[in-house]
Amino acid sequence: MRPLILRFASITAVAGVGLAGVGLALVPAVQQLGDAGTSDEAMIDLGPLDQRSYVYASDGSLLTTLQAEIDRQPVPLSEIPQHTIDAVLAVEDADFYAHDGVNVRAMVRALVRNVDSGETVQGGSTITQQVVKEELVGNEQSLDRKAREALLARRLEELMTKDEILERYLNTVYLGNGAYGVQAGAETYFDQGVAEIDIGQAAFLAGMIANPAQFDPVRNPEASKARRDVALLRLVAVGGLTDAQRSYISGTALPTEINQFNPETEDYFVEEVKKALFADPRLGATREERQNRVFRGGLRIYTTLDPRAQLLATGSRNDVLAEIAPPDTPTALVPIDPDRVTGEPRNATGAVVSIEPGTGAVRAMVGGAGFESDKYNVTTQGTRSGGSTFKIFVLLALLENGYLPTDTVNGRGPCTFRDIPGMVPDPYKVENFGNSGGGAGSITSQTLRSSNCAFVRLGQIVGIDNVIDQARRMGITTPLEDAVSMPLGTKEVHPIDMAAAVASIAADGMFNAPYYVDRVEGPDGRVILAHDPDPRRAESVQSARLAAEILEKNVISGTGTRARIPGQHAAGKTGTAQNASDGWFVGFTPYLATAVWIGSTSDNDSVVLRGTGITGGSYPAEIWGRYMRAWHDGLSELEFEAPGPTTRGSKYLRLDRDIDSGGGGGTRPTSPSSGSTTTTTTTTIPTADDTTTSTEDTTPPSTGPPSTQGPPNTAH
Repeated sequence: MRPLILRFASITAVAGVGLAGVGLALVPAVQQLGDAGTSDEAMIDLGPLDQRSYVYASDGSLLTTLQAEIDRQPVPLSEIPQHTIDAVLAVEDADFYAHDGVNVRAMVRALVRNVDSGETVQGGSTITQQVVKEELVGNEQSLDRKAREALLARRLEELMTKDEILERYLNTVYLGNGAYGVQAGAETYFDQGVAEIDIGQAAFLAGMIANPAQFDPVRNPEASKARRDVALLRLVAVGGLTDAQRSYISGTALPTEINQFNPETEDYFVEEVKKALFADPRLGATREERQNRVFRGGLRIYTTLDPRAQLLATGSRNDVLAEIAPPDTPTALVPIDPDRVTGEPRNATGAVVSIEPGTGAVRAMVGGAGFESDKYNVTTQGTRSGGSTFKIFVLLALLENGYLPTDTVNGRGPCTFRDIPGMVPDPYKVENFGNSGGGAGSITSQTLRSSNCAFVRLGQIVGIDNVIDQARRMGITTPLEDAVSMPLGTKEVHPIDMAAAVASIAADGMFNAPYYVDRVEGPDGRVILAHDPDPRRAESVQSARLAAEILEKNVISGTGTRARIPGQHAAGKTGTAQNASDGWFVGFTPYLATAVWIGSTSDNDSVVLRGTGITGGSYPAEIWGRYMRAWHDGLSELEFEAPGPTTRGSKYLRLDRDIDSGGGGGTRPTSPSSGSTTTTTTTTIPTADDTTTSTEDTTPPSTGPPSTQGPPNTAH
């Protein structure tokens, strides 16, 4: 420390009396810090540099970057071109490899020039001092701070090599417009990485360091060009350029725009990815630690999203909703591409979510009208009345409890149920869609016509408690209560749960919870976490295959005909909630399971769909069909596995006459013996069905099982 003090004092004295006074004023401060011994070494803890994380789609394409307040991507010194290093050194610290952290002569030279001009025109800090200033001591204008900076710069050079200090500097220096470090600077001004920039571009970046705001090429192009010329002259002075090269580069154009080199997308899927990572203890013990690692840790996050599926799902949703928008409805929505006209009906929106059967990977997520305007994600946060899609769980509960698709039940309506314990109102009245009469038919045919009266009876026959258990096994997470109306979907559900539920049918009865992240790697490429599959059986193989067979018939000739996919096998179920406030189509192929919902995210706007003719079999099925047909284009045809043979004949299923006054007749079946009448919760109003038909059998049921009814020939 003593040589530094004496050298500084002697040089300032030679420079002149006034400057000597300033220089000598620094001596006590430097002396005081020097007398502190080596205790300040503990303060030199630079720590790892913050760096952006990258989020990738399933095909390896970059979805977005995640970062804290600053944009930085550190790169090793070995990956920075030598002409970029030469340019920065020529402008900022030509003697960097010669001094020991403090260049006293440069400090005095800068001080002389600044005093002569009356303003700061030249800095005297070495690169080492600049690192110390930015990361350790700040930029307070005081002699004490400057002395402390000099001391710590000397100490830093004892702890780090010159190359390590230079690499740190090149990755932290601010270059304007939110860019920190030469990699971010090259991306911001030249739309390429630092490894690709030429010496003229490197000189531009080096010139920016002194005052990024003043030398901004877009706002102050003349000052920016003058500063680049200064950088070029200094390169000539140190032998990095010839004068002819300098003259040529001086005539080249400056950047005229600020580039968004890396996407910074905010959307429903990316938000779910962040939520999943923030909740994963493998990234840290606390939420704060996990957030810091995501935004500052340079992670490589590989997700499940299929960009093609996302594009097609969003486009199909937007196109179909634009078709039902009133003529005066504004059509400003998030565009998918410049050539696509998009729009949605006022106060209404649509959501689409796709899950891969057998894995649970979320392949597409259209969560609402657009994340910029509405961050409420209908697919994961929305709790919407499921309508007749809940008949899927009644169907699976029946199959799991020994009933057959050929078993028959009365679907005549309207129907009234009374004297069920805990039911309010009592009696509970149900109408078929369009107040159609309906009649007896097999479980298959009642599914194809989506008969309300038939499925309320079937819910009582199999037991609502069994329906709830089945829904839970298939992944429904929203509250469910033992209510007679449950088969009509009066309880609310998340669209993503419905997609996962039917994905289990496509996967031979195996449920896989939806997930978003396949794996996360650190900046060194080491895998930090990877998805750990945890499949569980939701229904037997036989039940899943029987259900797929029935629901495929529903797409071929039932309420879901708009969802047909030529050349592929598709299955699904429509759903329309009370007052047409929610329209659904939930279906699957061997490749992909998808739930589509249309409605309003505001209960006060539930009437927006009334009068538009929306049922689950109309616009929701149309969205599903357009999207899935496009996505499956080019894929080989896959069939659903055929179920095994049944072991008994068909039965006619009855309810007690004192419970069912809609013509059910007979007594509760005892074989299979899974029926239950222990309903304890309430419902208030009948729920709309999804189809009308002119071919339903309205004949009163006979005492024996009638023949199986064929499918209806009109669907909605």
